[in-house]
Amino acid sequence: MDYSAPEKREFRNEGMEIIRVALMLLIMVLFLGYMMIWIIMPVNTYGLLYLPDIYAKGEQGANFILYSFPLLAISVLGFLYLDVGKTDVGHNNGSFAKNSYLAKWKRPIFVKGPLGIVSRTELFFLSAFILLLCWSFSAYVHMFFGDVTRQPDFPMGANLWKAKMEIAGLTLGHAGNACLAFVFFPVTRSSSLLRLLGLTSESSIKYHIWLGHITLALFSAHSLYFIIFWASTNQISQMLEWGETGISNLAGEIAMVVGLAMWATTFPRIRRKFFEVFFYTHYLYIPLMVFYVFHVGFSYFCITLPGFYLFLVDRYLRFLQSQRKVRLVSARILPCKAVELNFSKCLGLRYNPTSIMFINLPGISKLQWHPFTVTSNNNTDPDRLSVLIKCEGSWTESLYQKLSQPIPLERLEVSVEGPYGPASIHFFRHDTLVMISGGSGITPFFSIIRELLFYASRRSCKTKQVLLITTFKKSVDLTMLDLLLPVSANYDITQLPLRIEAYVTREKEPIPDDQKLCQTVWFLPSATDAPVSASLGSNTWLWHGAIISSSFFTFLLFFGILARYYVYPVDNNTSTRFSYTEKNALSMFFICLSIAMTATAAFIWHEKQNAKKMTQIHSLDRPKPKGIPRPGQWLYNSKRDLESFPHQSLFQNTTVHYGERPDFKKYLRVREGSSMGVLVSGPTMMRQQVAAICSSSEADNLHFESMSFSF
Repeated sequence: MDYSAPEKREFRNEGMEIIRVALMLLIMVLFLGYMMIWIIMPVNTYGLLYLPDIYAKGEQGANFILYSFPLLAISVLGFLYLDVGKTDVGHNNGSFAKNSYLAKWKRPIFVKGPLGIVSRTELFFLSAFILLLCWSFSAYVHMFFGDVTRQPDFPMGANLWKAKMEIAGLTLGHAGNACLAFVFFPVTRSSSLLRLLGLTSESSIKYHIWLGHITLALFSAHSLYFIIFWASTNQISQMLEWGETGISNLAGEIAMVVGLAMWATTFPRIRRKFFEVFFYTHYLYIPLMVFYVFHVGFSYFCITLPGFYLFLVDRYLRFLQSQRKVRLVSARILPCKAVELNFSKCLGLRYNPTSIMFINLPGISKLQWHPFTVTSNNNTDPDRLSVLIKCEGSWTESLYQKLSQPIPLERLEVSVEGPYGPASIHFFRHDTLVMISGGSGITPFFSIIRELLFYASRRSCKTKQVLLITTFKKSVDLTMLDLLLPVSANYDITQLPLRIEAYVTREKEPIPDDQKLCQTVWFLPSATDAPVSASLGSNTWLWHGAIISSSFFTFLLFFGILARYYVYPVDNNTSTRFSYTEKNALSMFFICLSIAMTATAAFIWHEKQNAKKMTQIHSLDRPKPKGIPRPGQWLYNSKRDLESFPHQSLFQNTTVHYGERPDFKKYLRVREGSSMGVLVSGPTMMRQQVAAICSSSEADNLHFESMSFSF
C-alpha cells in the first residue's frame, strides 16, 4: 500500500514517540533503582546480609555495577532520547491551564535568603536530599554503634565514647561522599541528565554551590573529628600515615587543605571582589579529586565516579573545541561601552534562544573564559553568531580599549566553547510574554524576540503579545536596543505585537551626543580560522552517548588487562606486583587515557568530515554595508529624521521614561483564562521583586522564570 508523504511523516513521528516513551520509562526505572540503592545502603540488612555476598567476587566490580553503571547508562539513554526528539523544539502554542499542578510547583516560594529564589520543586528536591543525608548518617551511626557495643574493646586503647566519636567522624565522611557523588552534575555543560530535567548548566550553578558548601562542610567536620580523636588517644602520628592498604590519612588531609582553599574563595564577598583568585583557585579540583582517590581507594571512589566521569568527558571535549581559532567577522562598538562580536557560523550549527557561549581572548588572558549570552538567532541569522559584551570589569574594559583604538585591529584571535542552551524553548506556551531586564540583562531577550519575529513572519505560530520592560542607568545605554532586530534579513516588525517600555533611572531627560555613534570594525580573515561549529557536529548528542559508552568500556578493558596480567600476578599466593597507591594511580590514568582516546578520535573524525563540507569562509567577508542608524540611536538622539528609517514602527512602539523606575505590578496583570510568561534577567533586587509578585496567591497565571546567570 502506498502512503502519501504526510502519512509517512505521521507514521514516522508516531514511531519516534513510541521510542521516546520507551527510553524514558527505562531511564526512570534505572534512576529509581539507583536511588533505592542509596536509601538501603546504610541499612543493617543490606550491609551485613547482602553486601558480603555482592562483594565476594570483587568489591570494585560490584561498585561499578551498583553505582557507576546506572547513571552512565541513564546519561547514554538520555542522549538517545534527546536525539530522537531533536526535531521537537518545544514550540507549543497551547496555554497553561489556569490551575496547572505542574505550573504551581514551578512558582517561587522563597525569593530572599541565602538560597536565593527557590521554587517549590527546588525546595522539594533539596529537602529530599537533606533527608537522605540525615537518614544515611543516622542509619550508619546506629549500625556502627551497635558493633561497638558488641565489641567493647574496639578500637584498641580507646574508651567507648572515643570509639563512638571515631565512628561519628567516619559517618560524616560517608555523608560527604553522598554529596560528592552529585556535585559535578550541575557543571557538566553538555549533560543529558540536566536537559531531561529541563535545566541547563548555567541555571543549575546554584545547585552546584549548594552541594559544594554541604560537601566541604561535612568533609571538614569529618577531618576535625578524626584530628580530635587522634589527639585524645595519643595517635597524632596517624596524621602523617600514608597507608599501603585501606585509608591513606595523609592523602585525605592534603585533599582537605586543597578543598578548604577552594571553599574560602567561593563566598560572595570574596568571589566578587577577587574574581580572578576564585577563578584560578577553582582549578584545584584536580588535585582535590586525585588525593581523594588516594585517600579512599579507587574501589570506594566508584560510588562517586559517575558524576566526575561525565564531567571529565565534557571538559575534555570543551578543551578540544577551544583549540580551534574561530573566525571573528566584525565587532560593533556601541556608545554605551558595549561591544557586539559577530562570528562566522557553520550552517549546520543549531542552538536555541537564550544559549550562552564561553569566549577566550589570548591577547588579554590565555586562561580566562567568560560566558556571554548569544544575541543572534538560528533562523534570522543563519551564517552569523553574535554576542554582546558590556564593559563591567578589567577583562571587558581591555577588550573595549583594543577595539576602540584609533588604528583598527586587523585580526583578533578568539577561541570559544559552546554554544550551550536549553534542549527546548517554552515561551511559546504562553498567551502573553513579559520580559523584564536591567542593564546588560537584556541580552537573553534579543534571541527570543528574533525567534518570535521569525515565526510571526511565517505565521506558523499563534501571535503572542510581547512586552519588554527594560531599565538602564543612562540614556546612552538605550543604544543596546540596536540589537533587537536582525541585520541580515528584512523582517516586518509590525507582524509581532511588541511593546517596549524603557526606563532611564539616573537622568531626567535625554542627553544627546552627536559624536557618539555606533562604529563597526571589520577583521581580515585568516587561513587558520574556522567558523563556529559544534564540537561533534550536528549529531552531537549521539556522539556524546557513543563517547561515554565506548570510553567506559575501553577503561574496563584496560583495567581488566592490567588486573589480569600485571596487578595480580600471584607468586605462591603471597605477593602482588603493585602497591595500593600505584593501583589507584593506574586506575585514574586509564580513565583519562580512555576518555582522551575515544573523544579525540571522534573529534578528529568530525573535523575531517566538516572540512570536506566546509565552504570558504572568505565568502562571508562582505564589505561594510551602508547601514543606517537603528532604533536605539533614534531614542538616544531624537533630533534625527525618523521618516528616513525603515524600522520606524519599532520606535513608535517604544516608550522611554526618564528619572523613574518601573512599577512591575502595573504591568503584570493577567486577563482571566490567559497565561503570562514572566522572564526576568538583571540585578538580584529586580529578580527578587518580580519573583515576589509572581509567588503571590493572586498570581495563578503568572509563570516566573529567572534568566540571569550571575550568582
